[in-house]
Parts: sequence; structure tokens; C-alpha cells
Amino acid sequence: MTQEYTAQSVTDGEEEDPRTGSRARALLDRWRNDPGIWRRGIVLALLAVVVALLMILHAQIPNKIGNLGSLIETFLPWFGVFVPLILVLALVRRSATALIAVLLPAVVWVNLFGGLLTDKSGSGGDLMVATHNVNADNPDPQGTARKLARSGADVVALEELKASAVPTYVDALAETYKYHSVQGTVGLWSKYPMSGIKPVDIRLGWVRAMRATVNTPEGPVAVFVAHLPSVRVKMNAGFTANQRDKSADALGEAIADESLSRVILLGDLNGTMNDRSLNAVTAQMRSTQGAAGHGYGFSWPTSFPLARIDQILVRGVEPTSSWTLPETDSDHLPIAARVELG
Repeated sequence: MTQEYTAQSVTDGEEEDPRTGSRARALLDRWRNDPGIWRRGIVLALLAVVVALLMILHAQIPNKIGNLGSLIETFLPWFGVFVPLILVLALVRRSATALIAVLLPAVVWVNLFGGLLTDKSGSGGDLMVATHNVNADNPDPQGTARKLARSGADVVALEELKASAVPTYVDALAETYKYHSVQGTVGLWSKYPMSGIKPVDIRLGWVRAMRATVNTPEGPVAVFVAHLPSVRVKMNAGFTANQRDKSADALGEAIADESLSRVILLGDLNGTMNDRSLNAVTAQMRSTQGAAGHGYGFSWPTSFPLARIDQILVRGVEPTSSWTLPETDSDHLPIAARVELG
């Protein structure tokens, strides 16, 4: 009697041991025999479809009402957060419908942004450039300038320069960069001689953009520096970006009229490469981050970067690598890139 009882107990224990897979089979059987598995989670499934459609059709979302299209495009990569969220809720709800539906936004997101997760950076490059919105209220402009000088960049662009802080930046960068020019609230520092320096009219009424020829050992390169107007998200007006959009069009015209074949744009565009309102610029230039970066390269805000609104765009040169630099006392991260001029 004792032996039989022991054998039976061992058998029962083996059936309940999770290592045997019996619990997994029991769970699958419960899902398979659940009559509500296809009826539950309809709302989750619809949410998955809506997320997928917003990503697929983002270019068709109109800007007439609060610049909604541009707002969605600014944060479009973050739509991927909905995928694991819906997946977890679908499992909790035991909804086969939602589990199947979540595949749609997952596939769309990977198709749009999956390539940015791979490391496309390479070695080499004739020229290293960097750009940084230093923040007009930066409490330590000297420290910020020194960090940028230590980056190794051959050319550095600064935006949001407060007039009273300009001498500090000039003094702190003088040892590393022999040549510089400040136009309004933007400036350019270079290890190589510069010529053809002039402000660029981006229809603001004051100077927030400039152009210069940097005479590198590999030949001249036209370098533009720009700080497009800020955008705001307001409850009563939506995504207010009209002035930025007008300035982007003006900047695009200036770049299109550039006679040099090699062009680099450095600056804070207050918009991402996905934002259709920047097409006047982005349609004629390549992003170094998209072509030769690793990850998204989000640059703002420093505390928790949500978007890459600081850009290095090129035409007629080949990006080899692109990355973000260590933070300074600004609310933006500085960014850098290496390019091949030959």
C-alpha cells in the first residue's frame, strides 16, 4: 500500500512540475478551449490598427488643423512604444484578436525605423563637424566651449548665442580654432580659413542663419549654420510652427542657390527629418545620422532626449559616422559627424 501511494504521488508531481511543460500545455488548452478568445480585446485590436495607419499615412495627415501632421511626424518613432504595450494587454486579456492585430504596427514600425537601430558608422573621414545649441541661459559658457574644443571637431557651429556671452565663447575657443565668425545669434569656428561669410535671410527680421566657405585641405566646402524659430504645442492652437516653416523655406532656397557642390548644414532646425514642413531643406540634403549613425541620435531635451531637432545635413559629401557628444549645461545635446570630402 505504501509503495503504491508513493508511486502515485510521484506521478502526480511530475504532471504538475513546470519543467515538464505540463503547465504550458494546460495554458494553451485553456486558450484553445476559451470561447471568448476572439471576442475579447476588440478595442485593443482597433488601437493597433489605428497606430499602424497613423504611421503608414502620416504624410496624408493634414496640417491645416493645428499642424497635426507635423506634430505626429516629430514624434513618429515613439509610436513603436504602443507595440509592447498592446502586446502585454493582449496577453493579460487573453485576446487572440489583439495578438494578431499588434503584428501590423510592429511590422510597419520595423519597416520605417528598424534600420536606425543598426550601427552604420564607419571609419575615416576628411572633416569632423559639430553643432550645438548652447542655450542663451547657459550658466557655464566657458565650460561648454571647452568641452566642444576637446571633441576634436575641425568645424564647430553654435546657435542661440547671447551677445553678452559671445566674448567668453571666443576666448575659450581661440586656442583650438584660429578662424571664427559670429552673425547675429549663430557662429562658426574653424581650424581652416573661412571666406564668403555672410548672414542668410530666413525671413525673421534678425539674423539666425549664416553661410561661409571653409577652405579645407581637400578643397572648399560651403557651410551653413541655422537656428530656425521654435515651435510650441498649445491647447488652443495645436502645434504652432508657421514661422519656423517659413524660415525653413527661405533656408531651403538659400541652399538650393549655393554654387559650391559640397554643402554642409549645421544647426537647430526645431524639427525632425520626418517633418514634412522641413522638406525645402531635407529634400535636397542627407542626414548624417540616418546615413552613418547608430540609433536615433535624439538631441533634445538633455534630461530625456525625445527627438533629434539638431541636425547635420550634407550634399555632395559622404558621411562616414555620426553621433551625439557628451552633455553640457545646455538643454540640447551637441552632435557631431565625420564626412569624406574626396
